[in-house]
Amino acid sequence: MLRFRLACVLLTAIALVPCLAETPAPATAPISIPTAPQVDARAYIVVDYRTDKILAAKDAVARMEPASLTKLMTAYIVFQELSIGKLKLDEPVMVSEHAWRSEGSRTFIELGKPVSIQDLILGMIVQSGNDATIALAERIAGTEETFAQMMNANAKRLGMVGSHFENSSGLPSPQHYTTSRDLSLLASAIIRDYPQYYKWFSVREFEHNGIKQQNRNGLLEKDPTVDGLKTGHTDSAGFCLVTSALRDGMRLVSVVMGSTSMKARENASGALLNYGFTFYDTKLAVKGGAVLATARVWKGQFPSVDLGIKDDLYITLPRGETNVRTAADVQPRLIAPLALDAAVGTLHVSAGTQTLATLPLHPLKNVPAGGWWRRLIDTIRLWFVKA
Repeated sequence: MLRFRLACVLLTAIALVPCLAETPAPATAPISIPTAPQVDARAYIVVDYRTDKILAAKDAVARMEPASLTKLMTAYIVFQELSIGKLKLDEPVMVSEHAWRSEGSRTFIELGKPVSIQDLILGMIVQSGNDATIALAERIAGTEETFAQMMNANAKRLGMVGSHFENSSGLPSPQHYTTSRDLSLLASAIIRDYPQYYKWFSVREFEHNGIKQQNRNGLLEKDPTVDGLKTGHTDSAGFCLVTSALRDGMRLVSVVMGSTSMKARENASGALLNYGFTFYDTKLAVKGGAVLATARVWKGQFPSVDLGIKDDLYITLPRGETNVRTAADVQPRLIAPLALDAAVGTLHVSAGTQTLATLPLHPLKNVPAGGWWRRLIDTIRLWFVKA
């Protein structure tokens, strides 16, 4: 009887095994991204800094008054001049009457008295001082009008197709405008091109001439991941804010324009940043210099060459999305010599039915031409190789 029961148990277990093996794994639930939060702003955008993927936007290319967000372009040019040695941080600048008489927010620099470049920069960024900003523009270009030409030239170079600047500080002017999309490009350019100077955007307070002023970007106090950039306000422009935050290696840039109050612009920016960080993730998809394919090389010193892409490729996807595929498409005949910059194929990166990136494949080392015998042999062999 005992043997009979054991046999029944064993047979039952064996019978269950195929059924268990054939049970399909539970399907991964599709990732659902909710719509962006409703915020108090006439226009806004939030983008991933590394990939420039737009995560949410409203009227992002509509012309808007930038107010003191203009100072981001002034700062970009100042950093440019510092980086090539045309300005020195301890260099004294004499304050002109035009700078001294400027309207709006002020650093309270004094007419005819020297102020260091670094103090002017802190006055412009932390205190949003129009006087400090104009003093910097005049030091660089002689006049603010000439400096505005430099601003527009840099805007064009950075792809800010919806912007035109008439002054360095952001005081209202008929043909002085930008877009939230353009400001996201500018903010990213500052962080990317001049990381050594970006630290000034997180300074909480600055004192000049005995007058201490707080940074108007309240998110610096409320969110420890926020480290820049700039506020702006006029009656016609409303309350504006360009913000960047870094969380777990992912950096986002948000631009909010035309909010109804200081609190509203901070709430709007915070909501957009939280939305981006919650529902999206930026990951390294392909390592620059990694071997992605190996191809035959004809008439070369080496019979084959490894192929890859030059720079790291990051992609921004809905958080939790893991179905990323890569495919290398190599040209059928690679003939030496091959330089490192030769485009010899294409890397396709996709997720589902969406193409994420298409990049050229390059040799990971130079392939010089082979000797005359190698070239001759391969020439003959190529006669018999189908194209």
